[in-house]
Parts: sequence; structure tokens; C-alpha cells
Amino acid sequence: MKLTDLLENEKCIGITGHIRPDGDCIGSTLGLYNYLTENMPSVDVFLFLEEVGEEFKFLCNVDKIQHQPLDLKFDIFFVLDCSSIDRIEPFETCFINAKKTVCIDHHISNLDYADVRIVEENASSTCEVLYKLLDEEKVSKAVAECIYTGIIHDTGVFKYSCTSALTMQIAGKLMDKGIDYPQIIDESFYKKTYIQNQILGRALLESVMFYNGKCIFSAISQEVLDFYGVTGKELGGIVEQLRLTEGVDVAIFMYQTGENEYKVSLRSKKDIDVAQIAVYFGGGGHVRAAGFTGVGKVHHIINAIGELIEKQNKWGS
Repeated sequence: MKLTDLLENEKCIGITGHIRPDGDCIGSTLGLYNYLTENMPSVDVFLFLEEVGEEFKFLCNVDKIQHQPLDLKFDIFFVLDCSSIDRIEPFETCFINAKKTVCIDHHISNLDYADVRIVEENASSTCEVLYKLLDEEKVSKAVAECIYTGIIHDTGVFKYSCTSALTMQIAGKLMDKGIDYPQIIDESFYKKTYIQNQILGRALLESVMFYNGKCIFSAISQEVLDFYGVTGKELGGIVEQLRLTEGVDVAIFMYQTGENEYKVSLRSKKDIDVAQIAVYFGGGGHVRAAGFTGVGKVHHIINAIGELIEKQNKWGS
């Protein structure tokens, strides 16, 4: 299937992704926005997302992102990198009122909620799925930058198990468009502010290992977030650093988002299916990277995760 198969005589197109947008969500939605505006100049295209992190502000037309829903009747509405309809708030009304809806995704936990469902569970990222829908000859440098950004974020710069030979081939084609790929990797994936380094150090210092060193977790309270003057947008990369701890297979990082409520990120190296754990709590993701919103005290959430890890019984009794 190609994108042209989905489009007929649409005059008003909407695009969105999931709440707290990450690199793949931002890259795929903005990549589609740029592709449509470049190749369909007579069509009105609107992109809706929450505020994106500073590390993504270099992407073309990031300033065109709408942060509030509009009272429009969309001819077609695209949802990218989102496994369930409840994760596109506050833009759900835009989706519901659209004449036709399309979901483009790669999450194994994806629910069938759109008129057209394009989900490839074995793809590295939604950006990879999107790229295959586009006409390669019409992919500009600006679109390539967006798609490359999404791919490196969901593959951990090509080191996660979701990276395939096809992923690398697509990355090569994007590089051929003239993108500054070293800068994209450094600016959006690795670069940290001084405050981000401080809170990373705090998270590592207060981390706790369990299950004989096979698991590690760290939690950041609202009090700590307020002390450093940061939000969840500045906490990217912490769970990845925890995962790199010697001997660890599962890393858990959580930060407070409300009264007894935490955003929980899970990563694993090879033994534990963390998507299975996230789905149990109403979240989703991939075998090696997943997340959910946890309710309760930190130790209760960690104990519940630990019980599910134990049920997978990868390390013996």
C-alpha cells in the first residue's frame, strides 16, 4: 500500500500522535506533515501534538504544530505511533469527527480503532512504516530528517533488537538525501543540558538493584522534579543509562505525574518481554522497550512489576 491509495479528493487533513510525544512520534507525524504540504500544496494540513522537547526544535516546520484541537471537519485524520485512541487526548474529538481515519503504527499492543489500520509489528519504528508508504523520489531532505530522527530514537541509534537489515537500508536512503545524520544523532539523542546531567546523576545515585542484580530501578518524585525545575520532557535517556548497568537485563525508571501516579518506562536486553508487563498495566510498547502509567506507591508498583518478571521465569526459581 502507498499513501496515494489512501488519498482521493481530500481538502482538509489532520495528523496527530500519542501524548508525551517521543522521537518516533514527532518524527513520523512531522515527516508526514512535511511530505503532504510539499507534495499537496492545495490541501490544508494540520498537525496536532503536545509541546515537543527542545532537542527536536531543529526539525522543519516544528513551529507549525498545533497544541490545541480545532473545530474542523477533517476529510481524513491520521494517527501515528499510537496504540489506542485514549492516548491522543486532547485531540480525540478531531479523530472522532473526521470522515475517514487512518492509524499508522508498529506497536504489538495496537488496538484496531481506525477505519484503516497500517500496523507492522516487526518494524523498528512508525517512521519505518511511514517511509514505505511514501514515494521515495518525493521524499525531501526535510522529510528525511524527520524520519531518520524517529528511527534512531526507537532503535537506540540502531542498537536495539528491532533494528533489521531493512531498517539500515532505509536509513542509508535517508542519508542519501543529504541529511546531517551525525548532528541529528548528537542533537536529538545524546545532547543533555547541565540540569539534565544533574538529574541523571541523581537517578543513578539513588537506583536500586534487585533479583540478584538482574533488575534495576530508579524513581523521581514530584519534589525532586520541582527542585530541578524539570518535567518529564527532560528525563529522556535515564532508563537507557540504567539498562547499560553491568549484569542488568531489566531497567525500570519512573517519575511522578500526579498523586500516587507515575510514568513508568521499561527496558530489557534479552530475556524479559517488557511489552507483556506494560500491557498488563494498560500500557504498551515493544518486547525490549515499553511503558505505562502506574498507580500507587513506588514500592507497590515495583513489587507488582517484579511479580510479573518472576512469572516469565527466565532466571530460574
